[in-house]
Amino acid sequence: MQISHIEHVGIAVTSLEQAIPFYERLLNTKCYKIEEVEDQHVRTGFLKIGEVKIELLEATSEESAIAKYIAKNGGRGGIQHIAFAVEDGLQKALDEVQANGDRVIDAAPRGGADGLQIAFLHPKSTCGALVELCENPNK
Repeated sequence: MQISHIEHVGIAVTSLEQAIPFYERLLNTKCYKIEEVEDQHVRTGFLKIGEVKIELLEATSEESAIAKYIAKNGGRGGIQHIAFAVEDGLQKALDEVQANGDRVIDAAPRGGADGLQIAFLHPKSTCGALVELCENPNK
């Protein structure tokens, strides 16, 4: 597996309308995209600092992983995941992870925000962190 860089850091928020202005001020940049990913029950807002994106995640349903994360975190948001860019094929990376005996949440890539193909690794195999692998199929 060839990981080239940190693609983004996902931060769960209770409100994009409140979080975006704060991060725009903090990072001295503008949110360049707001997008809803219906099958994941989430709205996302993206900012970029250097080569790394910050993905703000707001739940659109109580069924979403973001809503559950916020509920477990006492009603507050926080860093929810870190995403790494895979350069030599996302399915190949997932097959390698599983061949090493590590657990995945997604055994096959699926569509994510910002035009990426994504898959999550299980925190029980990543020392407790939620790790997302992603690939831009347009590159």
